[in-house]
Amino acid sequence: MEKFVIRGGNPLMGEVVVSGAKNAAVAILPATILAKGKCVIENLPNISDVTASVDILSAMGAQVRLLNKHTLEVDTSHITGTVVPDELSRQMRASYYFLGALLGRFGQATVAMPGGCNLGPRPIDQHLKAFTAFGAKDSVEGGMIDVRAENGLRGEEVFFDTVTVGATINAMLAAVMAEGTTVLENVAKEPHIVDVANFLNTMGADVRGAGTDVIKIRGVKKMHGCTYSIIPDQIEAGSYMVAAAITGGNVLIQNVIPKHLEPITSKLEKAGATVEEFDDSVRVSRQGDIEPLNIKTMPHPGFPTDMQPLMTALLCLAKGTSIITEGIWENRFRYVDELSRMGVNIQVAGRVAVIEGVHHLRPAPLRATDLRAGAAMVMAALAADGVSEISEIGHIERGYEDIVGKLQGLGADIRRVSKPETLLRKAL
Repeated sequence: MEKFVIRGGNPLMGEVVVSGAKNAAVAILPATILAKGKCVIENLPNISDVTASVDILSAMGAQVRLLNKHTLEVDTSHITGTVVPDELSRQMRASYYFLGALLGRFGQATVAMPGGCNLGPRPIDQHLKAFTAFGAKDSVEGGMIDVRAENGLRGEEVFFDTVTVGATINAMLAAVMAEGTTVLENVAKEPHIVDVANFLNTMGADVRGAGTDVIKIRGVKKMHGCTYSIIPDQIEAGSYMVAAAITGGNVLIQNVIPKHLEPITSKLEKAGATVEEFDDSVRVSRQGDIEPLNIKTMPHPGFPTDMQPLMTALLCLAKGTSIITEGIWENRFRYVDELSRMGVNIQVAGRVAVIEGVHHLRPAPLRATDLRAGAAMVMAALAADGVSEISEIGHIERGYEDIVGKLQGLGADIRRVSKPETLLRKAL
């Protein structure tokens, strides 16, 4: 029952440091199971999805030790069970990576159907297609997914029917110790795909081609522990880039890989922002009007779907009409009803949203419907003339470390408060 209270209207100024990539961390942590030893993971973001992954590892017998705020030592030597506790796996979408990791090490795994944001149907058929090609059999009973390779895993060629980040990573996890060579085609190419492949290679795997259309994996007999630092979070960086642009501020965003941000940088510049690139930082500022855009989300290196709600918030203040086409998820526009409370006219037809820009956003009570939509509500509230409140902030904290502290450091008037209980809730 907590919420963010934001008084908007202040241009954000100063510097902010980006945390480690959420989407890499939630795959790398399960991958430590393959090491059967100690791994030290650096630059971990302090977010609830990482906490959930650590809770799963601990529940399965891994020894986890916090070395500092962003560094964990994970020893998976003594894991023997292959069943992920149901109540833990339902906390996040990425719990399905335990399927590939456990299957790769033990030849079997049982994990509940995953939770996370409701962005429309997110089937795992492509994950199971890869596991089946490697020699595993799968079944689903009582909401639990069970995969078993009683005769061991063998390398095989897999062509994914659609480009899917989750299935690409899960197939890599399962294949690294399979007998023979695996060839994965039509794979995802996001930066965190490359990061997971680099982590696996640091543990002794032989994964080549990550970041291209074809990944080749030569199976190895065993893997070992290592020390590895996770890449910066592309979407968190993009979020603060939008924050600078929507408030007409000037922000230096540090600990980034500018190349990973190129699709975001390109659209922000077309919208009227100025983006300066440095070795490991970018500076974003805006003084003139926000210009309308046409955006279509696509797999990497196209415009990332996770940035779509944030750009929608920005374009609410554009001088004209913008069109956004969602090329990945069916239900990603559910949040527009919240933005409409702020005086915005957004018409949605299927996967297309038409945004009529307004001069000012009105403050309003808002709800975070999912992780990135919640971040978009924060950005819109920062630009509104007055005080807005955002509820269901647990969604936001799944993917943003200390968002309140970081925004306060840029001059934002934002605080986290406990929502008072209603009379009915008190009576209950």
